[in-house]
Amino acid sequence: MNELSDKETLRYSRHLLLEEVGLEGQLALKSSTVAVVGAGGLGSPALLYLAAAGIGTLILIDDDEVELSNLQRQVLYKINHLGQNKVAAAGKVLASLNNQINIVTHCQKLDESNAANILKGADIVLDCSDNFSTRYSVNRYCISNKAPLISGAALATKGQLMCFDFRQSDSPCYACVFPQGEATPVINCSNAGVISPLLGVIGSMQAQLTLNLLLGHSEGGEFITFDALTLKQQHFKVIKDLECKECGK
Repeated sequence: MNELSDKETLRYSRHLLLEEVGLEGQLALKSSTVAVVGAGGLGSPALLYLAAAGIGTLILIDDDEVELSNLQRQVLYKINHLGQNKVAAAGKVLASLNNQINIVTHCQKLDESNAANILKGADIVLDCSDNFSTRYSVNRYCISNKAPLISGAALATKGQLMCFDFRQSDSPCYACVFPQGEATPVINCSNAGVISPLLGVIGSMQAQLTLNLLLGHSEGGEFITFDALTLKQQHFKVIKDLECKECGK
């Protein structure tokens, strides 16, 4: 993958004009593999922009089917996708957007038993899931395999974004910020609600952070919060917890 075809040169012409991307950067995107865990509200915008940007291989992981209530915020899907597996429907949509990339789909829930097989070869992993069990499984895999992790979350009118670059020995992890403890009540979009464009903001930021890492414009260790009602952001630097049970050993 050391060159672009004529069609790719035209497709990515706006990237090629940028000093921050250019030909070298676009080739780096083309040769990369990015895994997206969860093809729902956050995964939808993230996947659309990663496919459009020319990520060479996208790995999609989700075990759900498309439901009518998803269409309020999961912009990958249309009425005709109702009842279909999300990754199957998403794969078709993404292929229709960019037929010059590879799309690998896994219609299953990611957990400790299959993470190594599903995420193998991913240069970066995006956690777009909606439950803590999956988040901790993804975190452990990324720590063990030194794969950068970009974690997003959105609920009601608040969103958050975290970036951990495990290629760096002093990188914090998801468990440094949210230590795994006793079971807590499950709060998610299904029972607390979420304002739809918020997912687009956070998912798009996950895609942008992915490009930043691949192009060398980010070092990780970031924690960003976003308020959909005021449009205000707060940025925090996260440091490694030396007592963390996941990465502090």
